[in-house]
Amino acid sequence: MKTNNESPSGSPAPRRRRPRYSGAHPKRFDQRYKELDPAAYPGIQGHVLAQGRTPAGTHVPVLVEEVLAALSPQPGDVVADCTIGYGGHALEFIQRIGPTGRLVGLDVDAAQLERTAARFAAITRPHDHSGSATTAVGHASVSLHRSHFAGLGKFLARDGIDGYDIIFADLGVSSMQIDDPSRGFSYKYDGPLDMRMDDRLPRTAADLLAQLSVDELSACFADLADEPHAERIAKCIVRLRAVKPIARTGQLVNLVFEAKGLSRREWRDRPTDRRGQLHPAARTFQALRMLINDEMAGLAQFLRIAPHCLRSGGRIGVISFHSGEDRLVDNAFRDGVQAGVYATMVGTPIRPTPKEITANPRSRSAIFRWAVKATG
Repeated sequence: MKTNNESPSGSPAPRRRRPRYSGAHPKRFDQRYKELDPAAYPGIQGHVLAQGRTPAGTHVPVLVEEVLAALSPQPGDVVADCTIGYGGHALEFIQRIGPTGRLVGLDVDAAQLERTAARFAAITRPHDHSGSATTAVGHASVSLHRSHFAGLGKFLARDGIDGYDIIFADLGVSSMQIDDPSRGFSYKYDGPLDMRMDDRLPRTAADLLAQLSVDELSACFADLADEPHAERIAKCIVRLRAVKPIARTGQLVNLVFEAKGLSRREWRDRPTDRRGQLHPAARTFQALRMLINDEMAGLAQFLRIAPHCLRSGGRIGVISFHSGEDRLVDNAFRDGVQAGVYATMVGTPIRPTPKEITANPRSRSAIFRWAVKATG
């Protein structure tokens, strides 16, 4: 009788070797085979989270309790999660809106949307629905669409909805996008300088670095990231691209270090009291990502159309990670209150507790604001 460890010929099946990496622990995204296959390694995600890290290929939602308390999802509510990502906030909404509720999820990232659909499929009962990916989570209807959140309004008629009780958006980039070197979002890993959340966009970050002038690059870094060395970095980019195209994240990081007159060793060996400082390339990467994805214009359009999609008394909430984005949200809500569109809004923005920051350091810069649409 052939055992499970034998090949069809009867000889022992070759043992599958684990990926090789230097040191005691995997460092690269593709080496974290346990985190990337949690079904085969039960408990690995909990172990990683207990260390204050985000498991590879996943995303830890921020300010969950605060979002739920402010937006107060109720049984039967219709919720629009406009940046559904890995579905962390969405699953919490679904549990509360119950069998009579409905959730519409949007995301421009096809890869993320596919993962989220698969995640939902593992705990859902699928049913047919033309024109969108639709499932039933605990008998609550869930429709997933590949779309920018500025296009929120077009799904009202398409999904047969007269308005949303809750509209929610979690801005910025997800851990799943940051940690995958092939996406080019992170200064920590070498990879292609892409940075597109939506791969249908015509230009990558590498294209921008090859095409923009010194003045355009300098304005990008200063306006979108408050980079104090914006002009110096812009000039360095233009000088070096004349010699060789800047196509990799590692190249850009080295360039920023050079522009700032800093070596990697000096940064690595910086004094303890400077350990909490931003990475020298963080602002440059943030600005390029925001420019390539036109994030500020998209947010402004979303804030313009959102109140027209809310039902009377509906709630809207936005989590931002950038001061410019937060100003747009705050001003839109304040203008809405003054115009009588919103009945009320949060006074002091809500931020993560020290406990959450310790458990999930990437939540540190999160800012949550909400408003309630006027009735009548």
